[in-house]
Amino acid sequence: MLLTEIDIKDFRNLGGKISCGKDKNILLGENGQGKTNLLEAIYTLTTGRSFRTTKINEAVAFGAGSAAISGEIIRANGLRRSLQIIIEGKSRNFYINGKRESANRYIESAHSFVFNTETLEIIRGGPENRRDFLDRSICSIYPAFTKTLADYARVIKQKNALLTKAQEDGRPGVKLGDEIAPWNGQLIGLAEKIHRARTRFVMRMNENLPRGIFDGERLEIRYVSALEGKGDLNEYARLIKERLELRLDAEISAGHSLIGPHRDELEINYDGHLLKKYGSAGQQRSAALAMLLSNIELFRQQMDEYPILLLDDLDAELDYRRISQLLEYLEGKLQVFISTSKPTFAERFKQGADLFEIDKGRAKRRDPESRTAAADHPGK
Repeated sequence: MLLTEIDIKDFRNLGGKISCGKDKNILLGENGQGKTNLLEAIYTLTTGRSFRTTKINEAVAFGAGSAAISGEIIRANGLRRSLQIIIEGKSRNFYINGKRESANRYIESAHSFVFNTETLEIIRGGPENRRDFLDRSICSIYPAFTKTLADYARVIKQKNALLTKAQEDGRPGVKLGDEIAPWNGQLIGLAEKIHRARTRFVMRMNENLPRGIFDGERLEIRYVSALEGKGDLNEYARLIKERLELRLDAEISAGHSLIGPHRDELEINYDGHLLKKYGSAGQQRSAALAMLLSNIELFRQQMDEYPILLLDDLDAELDYRRISQLLEYLEGKLQVFISTSKPTFAERFKQGADLFEIDKGRAKRRDPESRTAAADHPGK
């Protein structure tokens, strides 16, 4: 998968059009000039959403009524598509080859993954960060999972409203049972789907973790159900039904749901030790990136092509030795965009790269001899 060009109008401080290199693209510029904004624009064009905000209207330039991002994608099968997103207020309008399309149809046209400071929250943050990473990873390959998650969130919201009211009214569980039973019935079915999808995906992630890079560190990911130790997880539906019945009074006392996959966790271990607690900063960064690379490989297996990879301020998170290992691993596989504020980084890794200077929201090719995107490398 290749992004051959991108044209931006009034997206944050960005404007103008650039032709992209087919392999490694280095975006060099001082802080505040628009490097991360350009990566965000590429991500928005290829996924339909921002990696920096859930309020897409925040990305529209100050004083502008709308923003537009356009670009051309070449898929592994040689198919070319012109994509465009127009942001007006809180709305996003999607176009493929000039024709208005639904968000679901649009996001099937391209995809990108991003590594930035926030990615490290997979390791350093709370369980919700790891659950969100896992769910987004599954949705990137199996978009239908998005609806399962949305349905589950709706059921939890409705159930929590009942539990909160029961807590306020001082009602015991026996009186709430008939009201909450339909929501628990839906919760059981959806929770089983989520548990099964997450468990299988984590198994596949472990199988596809990159080996032989980052000094050969041995990483293992384990999906930990909140019901672990409570019974047979192979009979998840029966187990969660029993726990929901048993814990109803406790849920009323708490005023919210205590049982379900929204309380599950990802355990990330390095050489048998919990990485969050015992891993060095370098090991934590390498682990987060290795997990992302595993997801990229799973994407390739499912879609028969690689996505686009965005690396924001990579040298702020990895030393040059690990960066060299990473870029060597990625070489010839997929199109990469890397932002940096350090000229020394650009000088060291410029071999085979297209280099752009970002200044006041404009990208200018620094080396006129750099290669531009071509159809002979479709990212497969």
